[in-house]
Amino acid sequence: MSTHEPRIVVTSTDMERLRTLIDTTAGDKADALDAELLRAEVVEPTQVPPDVVTMNSRVVYRDEDTGETREVTLSYPQDASLEQGRVSVLAPVGAALLGLSVGQEIDWELPGGKLKRLRILSVTYQPQAAGHHH
Repeated sequence: MSTHEPRIVVTSTDMERLRTLIDTTAGDKADALDAELLRAEVVEPTQVPPDVVTMNSRVVYRDEDTGETREVTLSYPQDASLEQGRVSVLAPVGAALLGLSVGQEIDWELPGGKLKRLRILSVTYQPQAAGHHH
């Protein structure tokens, strides 16, 4: 669960697909994603700003505690691959990144209670900005 909750934006298409995912997934991971979606502003795919992390976006973020920078693609669970830098939206970091925009930070509680603060540095690829709205 997030302790600091910045505004997030989710496309209507992503919302529909993620709701289906939550409905077919049991447990805390689905609950954490559900809690994030409950506070999302939903917009049409053509209306989402290009600096927002949507599903299948490639995003660069920094762990504010360690200074480590990572570039990952936010993926559905079946497409996730650590080797390919594809993070599941059901993973704590994936759920935290969804809907954030460049410059935003979020404090996110990891399993075991440790808090991580992540800052979005850039969105290097967003399907909607690239004209891929499906």
